Amino acid sequence: MLCIMRISRYTLSYLLILLLPLTSIMADTPTETGPIPDPRIQEAIALMNGFAEHTGLSSGQPRRRYLWTDAFAVCNYLGLAHTTGEEHYTGLALQLVDQVHHTLGRHRDDDRRTGWISGLDAADGERHPTRGGLRIGKALPERGPDEPLDERLEWDRDGQYFHYLTKWMHALDQVTRTTQQSRFNAWARELARSAFDAFSYPPAPERGPRRMAWKMSIDLTRVLVPSMGQHDPLDGYITSLQLRTTAAAQAEPAAGPDLEDTTGDYAAMIRRSEWATADPLGLGGLLIDAWRVQQLIQQGTQPDVPLLDRLLEGAITGLQHYDRDDELHQPARYRLAFRELGLAIGLHALERLQRVVEQGTPRTPASPRLRAQLQELMQYLPLRDEIETFWRDPANQRTDTWTEHRDINAVMLATSLAPDGFLMLLPPKNKATGD
Repeated sequence: MLCIMRISRYTLSYLLILLLPLTSIMADTPTETGPIPDPRIQEAIALMNGFAEHTGLSSGQPRRRYLWTDAFAVCNYLGLAHTTGEEHYTGLALQLVDQVHHTLGRHRDDDRRTGWISGLDAADGERHPTRGGLRIGKALPERGPDEPLDERLEWDRDGQYFHYLTKWMHALDQVTRTTQQSRFNAWARELARSAFDAFSYPPAPERGPRRMAWKMSIDLTRVLVPSMGQHDPLDGYITSLQLRTTAAAQAEPAAGPDLEDTTGDYAAMIRRSEWATADPLGLGGLLIDAWRVQQLIQQGTQPDVPLLDRLLEGAITGLQHYDRDDELHQPARYRLAFRELGLAIGLHALERLQRVVEQGTPRTPASPRLRAQLQELMQYLPLRDEIETFWRDPANQRTDTWTEHRDINAVMLATSLAPDGFLMLLPPKNKATGD
């Protein structure tokens, strides 16, 4: 009964959303100064302006770069530029890319090493800023070769995470898809190649698919945490497909690895993988990946592995467990906003996927099973509104769990309020034909 009541509570607002065009983001009633921005867009703008100010992107404040947060922020600024028509947001996205490369692509100020973490000289480092990967941006230096592992402390130590690198690859590719400047996609492909080489390894005695490490040292020479992330090979595979799709559409793509072998190795790694998870951030990732796959198929890419069915089945299983746990009724002090907002963003992706499937496309005729999976998943759409409403409440933003992770929480809330910059893969245009 409780579940039925919660779903019906949002039925009217959900139906109203379905009546709006997907790209509609401005009110229809003009004023003397132009259209009135949607309140959600206004709130996203305020969050992203605040982020730019207090992290040193648009102010004299000390620079505070963190790779995961900055990847979402780049996409948000690109989306706001498209939504508002104000090109200074594109400028902020490009400025943020430059800051990330010159901060997280170089050694820390408290490190005895200097320069690009790739080891390239100054000129080559400028041309290939992602070739050595990118630091996480954690507060503490990485664990030294002779230091024992402290699992609690390791979360605050620097290094490189594969799933952060794939988010940055996506952000760079979104820059190319938005601006048609091919070098950003080339930097993403260079990062993809370096990440695969560093994080993956053949199992002993070299039989079966490769494995992956969870965390590497800043210079990618040492494994810091050997366990494999559940979705890391999946992220690697889908992101490689995306980067290759963009590069193939460029009349004159910038030089860089084609990632064909890399994609094939990831495909072998995920053929028997299980992706179901009750972690809200991971669940959001599965739904986002399903939407990315759908868009890539519509753009002419055919994955080597049947993904949509498995992604959606994993999401169904995970959401059943997550909903039963009832975490969303806990007080704010026991909750992590950015993890829940990851699920909210994923549910935005689910809504877009469901619309496209209902409309039907020649490339992807919807099977009865796909329609049934989406119908089952859509019953969880009200969770998105619960999460957003809770974390938009100023009282909940005053709790320690919000303020201690202020940057990532604010940016991911902005993504959930204005998700198109992160979720929509603009079709890459072929410069030769304009298509």
